[in-house]
Amino acid sequence: MKQFRHTIIRAGLETLYFTGAHHLLRPIFAGVGAIFMLHQVRPRRDAQFQPNQHLEITPEFLRAVLLHLRGQNIDIVTLDEMHQRMIERNFARRFVCFTLDDGYRDNRDVALPVLREFAAPSTVFVASDFADGFGRMWWVALERVVAKASRIETEIDGSAVRLDSGTTAEKQAAFDRLHDWLRGLPREADLQREVSTLCRRYGVDETAISRELCLSWDELKPFAADPLISIGAHTITHCNLAHQTEQDAHHEMATSRARIEDVLQRPVVHFAYPYGDRIAAGPREFALAHAVGFKTAVTTRPGMMFAKNAQHLTALPRVSLNGNYQDVRFLPVLTSGAATAMWNGFRRVNAA
Repeated sequence: MKQFRHTIIRAGLETLYFTGAHHLLRPIFAGVGAIFMLHQVRPRRDAQFQPNQHLEITPEFLRAVLLHLRGQNIDIVTLDEMHQRMIERNFARRFVCFTLDDGYRDNRDVALPVLREFAAPSTVFVASDFADGFGRMWWVALERVVAKASRIETEIDGSAVRLDSGTTAEKQAAFDRLHDWLRGLPREADLQREVSTLCRRYGVDETAISRELCLSWDELKPFAADPLISIGAHTITHCNLAHQTEQDAHHEMATSRARIEDVLQRPVVHFAYPYGDRIAAGPREFALAHAVGFKTAVTTRPGMMFAKNAQHLTALPRVSLNGNYQDVRFLPVLTSGAATAMWNGFRRVNAA
């Protein structure tokens, strides 16, 4: 099903590009700007099985994006500048912001040198448990479990399940089945329990993953001192906030902010919801982010920025730089707003 969705999305992007429809839709749906969403930036991997590939782009593609934006005379601004323009209704020039979720080490080692070439600022959203070195990056752990195993045995909804995972296609199907099941579990503790069980069974050290992939606090301090980098909050544990009680969700937001401010000794006023889709962040979470005191909070809902988004600053959409669609032909389509307009049924603002 996911592969089918990828095929449909790619077909839609190609149709918009080849028909030139994005040129016609640009004046209506480009809005006043956009917030780009990234996760990892690193050289392309050779492995056949890469189920989390959508979360990473190459430095070459990032450079192509920046070249395109500079060629279009679009301002690349900080979230602070974006916030100021929104509340002042200063839309004389279009803008984009760059955001990177989770706090991966390659944000410093690979992305930052490219950003420096273009003097492009960005905000890195840090989950404090990842910086502490004991956070659970369950989607990476699941990828490693499936990559190692030729067959996976587990229990789903009370029934024993055996999933073949010998071939690349079988591995992808097994990963999709397990990923969807885990995302649908009612509590974060259930998800972590099941992932931990799989990791023990198939010899994956899930506790080492965040230390391997993410910046530690000692690394974040000089990274955050770079004039192009600002740090935002991304909860403590990277949990699905909608699955938390209101008290626990507030704690995840407020404590992650306080932890980052305490270590880095600078204000943290921007937030990114983990997962960030409609089932993980809605009106309750938007209100909580405002109550905690964040100036802005970003979702993973696709969309461009319009003047009306100033009324929903803790429910901001983003445009994903998705590793599955690293094609420079698509850049004019993405910045035109045509693709996100189609995804949203041609609604400009989707903050409900």
